[in-house]
Amino acid sequence: MNHDDAEKRINQLRRIISYHNALYYQQDAPEITDAQYDQFFRELSDLEAQFPELATPDSPTQRVGAPPLEKFSPVTHLIPMLSLANAFSDDELLQFDARCRRALETEKIIYTVEPKLDGLAVSLLYENGRLRTGSTRGDGLVGEDVTLNIKTIPSVLLSLPQRKNFPPGAIASGSFHIPDRIEIRGEVCMERAAFEKLNRRRSERGEALFANPRNAAAGSLRQLDSRITAKRPLTFFAYAVGVVEGAVFQTHSEILQTLSEWGFQVNPLIRQRVTIAECLDYYHHINGIREDLPYEIDGIVVKIDDLAYQQRLGNVSRSPRWAIACKFAPIQEQTVIEDIVVQIGRTGVLTPVAVLRPVHVAGARVSRATLHNEDEIIRKDIRIGDTVVVQRAGDVIPEVVSVVKELRNGTETVFRMPETCPECGARIVRLEGEVASRCVNLSCPAQLRGHICHFASREALDIEGLGDKLVSQLVSTGLIHDPADLFYLTKDKLIGLERMAEKSSANLLEAIQKSKTPSLSRLIFALGIRHVGESTARLLADEYGSMDRLMKADMTSLLEIRDVGPEVASSIYKFFREPANISVIEKLFRAGVSPVQNTKERAAPLLGKHFVFTGTLNRMTRNDAKSLVESLGGTFESSVTKQTDYVVAGQATGSKMEKARQAGIPILDEEAFFSLVEKMKSKL
Repeated sequence: MNHDDAEKRINQLRRIISYHNALYYQQDAPEITDAQYDQFFRELSDLEAQFPELATPDSPTQRVGAPPLEKFSPVTHLIPMLSLANAFSDDELLQFDARCRRALETEKIIYTVEPKLDGLAVSLLYENGRLRTGSTRGDGLVGEDVTLNIKTIPSVLLSLPQRKNFPPGAIASGSFHIPDRIEIRGEVCMERAAFEKLNRRRSERGEALFANPRNAAAGSLRQLDSRITAKRPLTFFAYAVGVVEGAVFQTHSEILQTLSEWGFQVNPLIRQRVTIAECLDYYHHINGIREDLPYEIDGIVVKIDDLAYQQRLGNVSRSPRWAIACKFAPIQEQTVIEDIVVQIGRTGVLTPVAVLRPVHVAGARVSRATLHNEDEIIRKDIRIGDTVVVQRAGDVIPEVVSVVKELRNGTETVFRMPETCPECGARIVRLEGEVASRCVNLSCPAQLRGHICHFASREALDIEGLGDKLVSQLVSTGLIHDPADLFYLTKDKLIGLERMAEKSSANLLEAIQKSKTPSLSRLIFALGIRHVGESTARLLADEYGSMDRLMKADMTSLLEIRDVGPEVASSIYKFFREPANISVIEKLFRAGVSPVQNTKERAAPLLGKHFVFTGTLNRMTRNDAKSLVESLGGTFESSVTKQTDYVVAGQATGSKMEKARQAGIPILDEEAFFSLVEKMKSKL
């Protein structure tokens, strides 16, 4: 390919990739598969490497990161990034409205209302349509230059689309040519599912965990090595503009409409409201669905829509008079740490856990909270006897946020991680570069208990009635030494255990018998291979179709599987080269465990379909719904995305319904869901 042909193809590929980026991140409506997208991206990367003189700063390939900086340079904001005054009650919001109407001498004000994202405020400066600088808010006057890191976020535009590149019909009344200079302001955040996945991976690697999505987003954006930022699942929501040269806006809603048309991600829950009473209704509605949202919020923001009114009201101190943040009641409470105990997981990692004086947090009784690891305890200076702030969000395990040091009286005790395992007495080691302390004894009873509990869990072989206490008895009495031993238990062995009479023993043995024909993906997950969660187990089952083929897989074939990187592939490969693991698998098969073969031709009526459930279900629990969908080959998702095929709605639904309606995703009630399943089965 000559230089002219390469330039034409590079420009074409950039337009194609930018177009599909907008569909993916802005509209949740992808038209091509990830593999097709990757093919376009690789072709562009190869051409830019072959013709480096054609590479430009706004190319989609510039999102991979650059070598580390020594430090961030300061950036003085052209217009200060002000903070917002807070309202904590309905009365305070009503007072805000009264002040605005009085100052503007009007009885009618139109507001825009939006969720207040709990992330990191940033500023993006575009000149002649190209991103020049990305900076943090800092102190409002001076921030930090994080341009290289900002460029790695897929939902940040590296260049603004010229009029000729807009899709037909996309230009509304508020659109115009790209301004000579414009500053886009917004929030960088990390969605809950991505945060939990990131922390799981860090935990498996023995790395320090992030306390919450906001800390994860802030820490990721402030990496001196932008290549690290590129690997973090960050997203950007645009919500305002700062300096604008070469264009004029009339209203805040016009700004948001234009930003959306350009391709920026704008929160889909932003609304216009014509009275303060409607703003209050919105506040209570969002507060009611906050736990259903895919990202964390801590309130809503109410802004006067008319920019001329904003200009007339101006600012006071370091906050505008025309906007206010209405904060939600905190999901944090204070209590006392009565003790710190150590739990040993199935991988031997020691996790310190705070034993708390019971307290109700966000509607749940909390008596224990994770302290993550020794470094976290030292960093927060947590001691036995301390009064602490604990928090709980959604289904996240309660954690200690901070210590109320002002309430210390001198009787508090410093915690020390044990040097030997409290279960088996083996030495505790901490490998270089890891924050996790581990018991090195593979025969440690605590590890075995954790392994058995994982093997029998609902997501794995789902052996009903095999709880933690019974597992502890089975291990301590020497009745089981590995998961396969479960299938060799007899009634005579069980009856001698505490609370195991004739009937309970028979029920357990029946449950164990029923678990002998799991799906292949469930059995793979049950084995407890490091870095292999439920989704990776399904990928492996679909790819290899049998345990025998998976056990023989080499590194090359493993690395060809989507979402399986070198670390995961190495873990899988090594697991099936360990004689002890092979022995357990063979023992399972001798006991009659026979997994259902996973092939794409197998009867899987929901194969390739993605489901989201919302609200209270009548015929099944949420876990039952998940198990049913996955057993039929479908994918169960926690939030509505571009991949979602159906949303199943129970009673008292949240924002997932609204997002599904906006995206045109089919919504089913429970009966319609079961009808769909039967219809899909009949087609096989």
